[in-house]
Amino acid sequence: MTSQTDTHPQAAGQKPAVLVMAASRRGVDDPVAKLQGKAHKCLVEIDGQVMLERVLEALIDSDCFDRIHVSLDTPDVLEATERMQAWAAAGTTVFVAARGNLADSVIAAVEVIDNPLPLVITTGDNALHTPELVRDFVNGFLAGSEDVALGLSSEEVVLREFANSGLAFHQLKDGGSSSCNLYGLRNARALTAVKVFEGGGQFGKRHMRILKAFGVWPFVLYKLKLTTMRGLIDAIGRRLGVTMAPVMLDYPFGPIDVDHKHSFEITEAALIRRRMAAGG
Repeated sequence: MTSQTDTHPQAAGQKPAVLVMAASRRGVDDPVAKLQGKAHKCLVEIDGQVMLERVLEALIDSDCFDRIHVSLDTPDVLEATERMQAWAAAGTTVFVAARGNLADSVIAAVEVIDNPLPLVITTGDNALHTPELVRDFVNGFLAGSEDVALGLSSEEVVLREFANSGLAFHQLKDGGSSSCNLYGLRNARALTAVKVFEGGGQFGKRHMRILKAFGVWPFVLYKLKLTTMRGLIDAIGRRLGVTMAPVMLDYPFGPIDVDHKHSFEITEAALIRRRMAAGG
């Protein structure tokens, strides 16, 4: 692996690395996997296409990355369809062994990826993500200078299309917002922020998880709505010893991931609407 520096490789025309978090912590017991009797959540089909294939397709078609690294328990999942087999054979997608939690999995991936920074991180269950959304996040991330970038969509934007999404919006002085499961790590210092995912990646309204991950003062600001999203992110950054910035994304489907039957159903319905609108 090449050395990690705080320089900006994109200035020389290099594309960032990308890591898809797609390990199945619950296997066949995952509620989404159970919908179709699959061994892995990311192998369920949504509107006729395997979910992980959809995610990989959006990343590939964004043209933001030279190859797609995928954190999985076993490499066979990365070859579940003919298209996925072709991508793996061509080196377009690369298996990276997952570890016990999200934080350890990211650190393990950075250790084996050539030129791992800057790094974009996303997940294998955001089946509605599009190449345009990915490009907007990557461009916003690379245009900044902060160590860490977080992709967010506002509640107002999400409700344009998903009035009954069931999302747990983070409500602050400037309104609600939700994570799009898109993160940018610019440099080696940014890796210290990964520790917030030691206990998992779903914060939502789980206040004890937020308190443990981000500390007392950011939790107070969050719980009592004493600041804006940017102010909260700044406070979290100070707690973690990094600079952080939000990248606001104007896509209603940005934060929709497939975690249970309801989110599966609204995702599939949205994909059908999208296909029909395109004449499919």
